[in-house]
Amino acid sequence: MKERIDDLNEKFQGANVGEVLSWFLKEFKGKIALSSSLGAEDQVLTQMVTGIDKEATVFTLDTGRLFPETYDLIHRTNTKYGIKIKVYFPEAARVEEMVGEKGINLFYESIENRKLCCHIRKIEPLKRAFKGLDVWICGLRRDQSVTRHDMKLVEWDEANGLIKLNPLIDWTEQDVWDYINENKVPYNPLHDKGYPSIGCQPCTRAIMEGEDVRAGRWWWENPDTKECGLHKR
Repeated sequence: MKERIDDLNEKFQGANVGEVLSWFLKEFKGKIALSSSLGAEDQVLTQMVTGIDKEATVFTLDTGRLFPETYDLIHRTNTKYGIKIKVYFPEAARVEEMVGEKGINLFYESIENRKLCCHIRKIEPLKRAFKGLDVWICGLRRDQSVTRHDMKLVEWDEANGLIKLNPLIDWTEQDVWDYINENKVPYNPLHDKGYPSIGCQPCTRAIMEGEDVRAGRWWWENPDTKECGLHKR
């Protein structure tokens, strides 16, 4: 499938999000899933994907350190769309070993520790979620951060051996919120309190005016290192 990436990008040049999703959900039915962080972009995609195919898989990762508002949003989303978002958890023994060795808030002490925590709580469960899939749908946008400027609509995820589809890659933040407001999409109330990007509670803060939208994620690190590994290229 790796050899199809260039052709797929050419095929959907200028296409709208609905056209892209409809084709991929039909072409890869049963082998495609939306990976949702419950962020604004993923909520938009949840509405679009379930509107096209009610049986399409939507999954999320529960790291065990999420905001209460995020858990509430899972419930509200399931209720509104009549779906059951699949939830994947980290292996308890791996978390216990890590915390026992390095402490409960190890991530503040070094980038290595933070990446270890992300790996155990997010990357390992994601590998399980990917079993049997050929395509994963993501809510990435180019203008979210410096680490995402050169991403394309369709990419090859070398680490996981999958096609990675970024339907909102060219959308602006305004596009996302216009869609949410026009279509009454449920979203995390933390977005209204200065949290444009929401991850684990201890690793997320509100941003100040003028800051990058992902400035509140792992705010103690350099911007060039601020990815958890889910979108490693």
